[in-house]
Amino acid sequence: MRIRMWLAGAGVALSTLMAIGPAAAQAPANYKAEYKLSLVLGPAFPWGKGGEIWANLVRERTQGRINIKLYPGTSLVQGDQTREFTAIRQGVIDMAVGSTINWSPQIKELNLFSLPFLMPDYAAIDAITQGPVGEQIFKAIEKGGVLPLAWGENGYRELSNSKHEVKLPQDLKGLKIRVVGSPLFLETFTALGANPTQMSWADAQPALASGAVDGQENPLAIFTAAKLHTVAQKYLTLWGYVADPLIFVVNRDVWNQWTPEDRAIVKQAAIDAGKQETAIARQGMVEADRPQVKEIGALGVTVTQLDAAQRDAFVKATRPVYDKWKKQIGEPLVTQAEQAIAARKR
Repeated sequence: MRIRMWLAGAGVALSTLMAIGPAAAQAPANYKAEYKLSLVLGPAFPWGKGGEIWANLVRERTQGRINIKLYPGTSLVQGDQTREFTAIRQGVIDMAVGSTINWSPQIKELNLFSLPFLMPDYAAIDAITQGPVGEQIFKAIEKGGVLPLAWGENGYRELSNSKHEVKLPQDLKGLKIRVVGSPLFLETFTALGANPTQMSWADAQPALASGAVDGQENPLAIFTAAKLHTVAQKYLTLWGYVADPLIFVVNRDVWNQWTPEDRAIVKQAAIDAGKQETAIARQGMVEADRPQVKEIGALGVTVTQLDAAQRDAFVKATRPVYDKWKKQIGEPLVTQAEQAIAARKR
């Protein structure tokens, strides 16, 4: 009986191998056995989930010709998020789902999304990424040596700290706030009277736990997944000062090695994964009762939602930074983005 069962199992295994073998064997000789996909965050976060979805869709749709392995924590560049774009361009990294913030030192146009209080709602983000402005930004990335395929989203970056409620700019005075390695972020928080401290995400959580920094700014999905309430982040301000779209990209040489058919598959998979990832990133915030906010409040966190007057105080305090960077990014591009936002459908 056991022999018959084993033979039956072996038959199924053989049939499976015969089914997938020819498809896998069709991969051209210049294809890599594995392609490295860089991520800052793993699949426990919407960001990493987007990379996982992309990898799975590509593997399935190419029938195993293109296999992608995830490398979260920007481990391919020793955790230095700001080096990721250069590593993709140089071929150290094959593919990535990356942050507009982290890549802004190399592509100045990406600083558009970090202009304080430019995008007041999700419709504003979509007005930029899904229109002519988004197309121009993709052209700038491609000119920078990396091929962009699709948009995703990390989300609106909200402010948390361990000291007290933040309702007005003066409440930030002297607070040590962890920020990413972007001059625009440093200038924005300096203008608000805070003490911005640049560090990678890998270093941020221990710094919050030890009190080396008082606070941080990140999307709420990261706040909950990383359990930031356990590292003294007891005060959360919903101010929506910037949002961070993600971009699905491929190294140019890798792209050129693939057949036209596989390129089309990889691109469509990126578009599909980007849409799914964006929906995951917005989950809990687009519903009328915003369940994600309620979930955080239930953890003992004091959640502060700015009213129009309070938000306007932050807008005025950061306006000099906005105006300075509008010129550095390129006034025509920023003006076009402002016009797209003003004309958006809500």
